[in-house]
Amino acid sequence: MHATSHPVAVVTGAAQGVGRRTAEELAARGYALLLIDLHEPAATLGALRAQGILAESLTADVSLEKTALAAAQRVQERFGRVDVLVNNAGISCIRPALETSAAQWQRVQDVNLLGPFLLSRELGRLMLEAGAGSIVNVASVAGLLGIAERSAYNASKHGLIGLTRTLAAEWGGRGVRVNAVCPGWIKTEMDEADQGSGAYSDADIEARVPMGRFATATDVARAIAYLADPQQSAFVNGHTLSVDGGWYADGSWDNLRLRQR
Repeated sequence: MHATSHPVAVVTGAAQGVGRRTAEELAARGYALLLIDLHEPAATLGALRAQGILAESLTADVSLEKTALAAAQRVQERFGRVDVLVNNAGISCIRPALETSAAQWQRVQDVNLLGPFLLSRELGRLMLEAGAGSIVNVASVAGLLGIAERSAYNASKHGLIGLTRTLAAEWGGRGVRVNAVCPGWIKTEMDEADQGSGAYSDADIEARVPMGRFATATDVARAIAYLADPQQSAFVNGHTLSVDGGWYADGSWDNLRLRQR
């Protein structure tokens, strides 16, 4: 074991999008990093190391129990500590409920909900032993509201918020805080794939959001970094932080909303 004096963060889904931007944001704040992704996060790893950041990677499927066990072993061996876990990895499934197969449903639950549970359990165990830590789950506005043709995804994100609150209740008194961010639609590779299928347009999202734009990966990464920070958010536990430009707050219909601009 090579203990480091740097705080250590584990970020899943770190190869691209919000995961990569979160890794960069935490690195800028002094964290060493373990990056986990189904695909080798070579670009993220290379960019961080080029800046002199202490970073390692683990190429694995977050839905498998062995991945959580390997992550816990890796941070212990490489860094000797873990301070932050960001459960960001996730997949979408846009299709009517009547056309969603059991296998499609289960895969979304496995990646979006089981994976965060397993990683929280194993890395949370290490945080509890140390008496300190922060877990940030990347949920969604779809974890707060129902959105048609996304039954598997919405259920997984609602479940992730439930998991967040439960772990916050179990672990808060032992020094480990658990919170969630709930982004609105973000311009990432996953969004490009979903839009490419014809599921929605830029105009659909921009009309729905009071602030009139998509979220950026940086918007979300900075919210995650705030919840990760033991000084800035020291007494924030079990919270769901919407990073959605006011989506969840606004019950207006489209022409009423658009008249306010």
